[in-house]
Amino acid sequence: MAKPLVAIVGRPNVGKSMLFNKLTGQRTSIVEDTPGVTRDRIYGECEWCSRHFSLVDTGGIEPNTENDMLKFMRRQAEIGIELADCIVMVVDVRTGVTAADQDVATMLRKSGKPIALAVNKCDSIGLVNPDVYEFYSLGIGDLFETSAVHGHGTGDLLDWCLEQFPEEEEEDEEDEVIKVAIVGKPNVGKSSLVNALCGEERTIVSSIAGTTRDSTDTLIENENGSFLFIDTAGLRRKSRVDERIEKYSVIRAKMAIERADVCVIMIDALEGFTEQDSKV
Repeated sequence: MAKPLVAIVGRPNVGKSMLFNKLTGQRTSIVEDTPGVTRDRIYGECEWCSRHFSLVDTGGIEPNTENDMLKFMRRQAEIGIELADCIVMVVDVRTGVTAADQDVATMLRKSGKPIALAVNKCDSIGLVNPDVYEFYSLGIGDLFETSAVHGHGTGDLLDWCLEQFPEEEEEDEEDEVIKVAIVGKPNVGKSSLVNALCGEERTIVSSIAGTTRDSTDTLIENENGSFLFIDTAGLRRKSRVDERIEKYSVIRAKMAIERADVCVIMIDALEGFTEQDSKV
């Protein structure tokens, strides 16, 4: 039986990735005070009260946008919502309810899935923050004050998640999973290969170099066994890594290489073998 899945969604820059990292106990998603850092669906494992389940971090949803990258990010979030057993919508108590929050809440209510509202950045403890009550206007009754930084309120939120899961069944002994890292310089087709192998739009594909930022895991099971394909950010020359987000992307790619059993290096056949390929 597949593990239950919880989708973490919301508009950009409300702290989804930080909450994801807090709940999984690992720094899997890149956290930066910049909207649109997370693009693909990032999966992680979580354990609470001896129950194991999966979390999926999604890119910020911009309901009304004509930007192609934001449309791709929204589609990835929609797929995460479709696959989830329950949804955690994250909002920012400091900014209050925004028009984007209202649009996201409307979209989530149409899904018919159980929804919890995590009012994030409630970093003080003690009395209820009066600014929280404004968020009841979104029409989501299960509301939790949370702090992704300190972990306040995450226990109650996880208790709610467990209540939404189906009854646990005995799991068959799992086969050993072979971890395969897909590496290479930017824009050689790493994400396209992962999508082709799993038969769905698992990662965003764009001709823009640097589209993939996090390392995304995709589990594929067939008659040959179980394989975890890790799509990584393109590795560039150090002189070109001049942005903080890109530095984090390269670190994540190197970590993926270290935890993999097998690495597949991709090379652009049209461009041929380059100096950067040899360095990778």
